[in-house]
Amino acid sequence: MKKYFAFLGCAMLLLGLCAPLLFAQAVGTVKGLCRDPQGNPIVDGIVVWANTDNGQKYVLKTNKKGEYFSLGVVAGSYTVSLYKSADDMKANKDLFHFNKFQVAVDENTLDFDLKKQTEDTAKGQGMTPEQLKAIQEAQEKQKKEVNTVKALNEKLAAAKAATDAGDYETAIADLNQANQMDATRDLIWFKLGDAYRLSAPKQTDPAEKQTRLDDAVEAYQKAVQLKQAATNDKDPNSAANLAAYYNNLAEAYAKAGKTDDALKTYAQAAEADPTHAGQYYFNTGAVLTNAGKVDDAIAAFDKVIAADPNRADAYYWKGVNMIGKATLQGDKMVAPPGTAEAFQKYLDLQPTGTYADAAKQMLASIGATVETGFGKKKAPPKK
Repeated sequence: MKKYFAFLGCAMLLLGLCAPLLFAQAVGTVKGLCRDPQGNPIVDGIVVWANTDNGQKYVLKTNKKGEYFSLGVVAGSYTVSLYKSADDMKANKDLFHFNKFQVAVDENTLDFDLKKQTEDTAKGQGMTPEQLKAIQEAQEKQKKEVNTVKALNEKLAAAKAATDAGDYETAIADLNQANQMDATRDLIWFKLGDAYRLSAPKQTDPAEKQTRLDDAVEAYQKAVQLKQAATNDKDPNSAANLAAYYNNLAEAYAKAGKTDDALKTYAQAAEADPTHAGQYYFNTGAVLTNAGKVDDAIAAFDKVIAADPNRADAYYWKGVNMIGKATLQGDKMVAPPGTAEAFQKYLDLQPTGTYADAAKQMLASIGATVETGFGKKKAPPKK
């Protein structure tokens, strides 16, 4: 009997050694189809199955039909999330998710039908079909806007690179393509105006040069029209941008020989952005100087000086126009009162500036003495 029990115990020991160390885990298969709110397959989407019991995750990718599939998913409770891309997954921006989905030991199907799921969510929130439709249309509009802005920015970047390289023809082509995508963007028209204006001096044919300037004027006018419609009185940047549009339009007019239009448009720029009116008055003075209208030019530069008393070049160009009114008395040039003071003020502000030598020559021509403290040592204070 003892031998029998000993043998039985040995047999039991051997049976124990033959048993597996772990019980096999129950697993299942998961699959599904992912469609966007319009019913189109979501291609290259990311479906994440996250086990809420043990934290294990399965990251799956949809194919061209919007399908996903995986074997060997451990049975249990899962949170299942759909992402448009891997970047959205990293940012935790899911399109939709299911909570407490139970994976069984067989085939498990879980589809993402965003149109139906959005409708179900809306019903749960008490929305009417009309309200849901409005939300869906707004979402689609926003998506379209994001894609359009991205494409337009790419065209703007390409046009800027071409403009910086002096390749205005390529810039014009890029900006015209951008306008074909969306002709309601004032910035595109403004940049197109710049490209036409800058390309004009490169034209050897006078008629083609005039055509480029006319095209620039037309593009700037369109930019102004769109900007005016969108300008917000409470946003100072809107006013500044509108003034910049007017400024470049005025320059195109001036280059095209349309002086009156240029002067009127510079005035509009100053009115639109009073903070920077001094610059637009200066440009007005430049156009009047080139047109030989010295009295009006002097008045314009006086406005610049009133806006910014330390703007040196305004004094210089005021003096230049005043010299234009000088008369000869015998062999002596007599300039109007204030001429010498204008040149002297320029030298006080910029003794070594761009026009310093010219200002000194002007002073010498009217017999005035150059007075400047530049480089002189200050006298010691009296005791």
